[in-house]
Amino acid sequence: MHELGVVFHIVDQLTQVAEENQVEKISAVTLQLGEVSTVIPDYLLDCWRWAADKRDLLRGARMNIETIPAVSHCDGCGQDYGTVEHGKICPSCGSDQTWLVQGNEFIIKEIEAE
Repeated sequence: MHELGVVFHIVDQLTQVAEENQVEKISAVTLQLGEVSTVIPDYLLDCWRWAADKRDLLRGARMNIETIPAVSHCDGCGQDYGTVEHGKICPSCGSDQTWLVQGNEFIIKEIEAE
């Protein structure tokens, strides 16, 4: 489960931002998580709760997750399509000359401080 390592990274980033801005308490963090980022949201939330409650800065803080849909682009026909539904093969022309446009992101979008 690499979600715990991801959470440790988030905690480090939040701690740094809090120090830079003289914030003593964070009440929520919003992440944008790509649909094919390999991070499982439920595992991430479980790890978050465990790790956040061990630190005064984050104790009780909520984690909100916004999903970014996975979209691929076909160089064969120029169409964009849903990656999860169709994989690497373009549903419009059958080409495998495709690439991921979005959906692999992992972004701290917003931090709410008290």
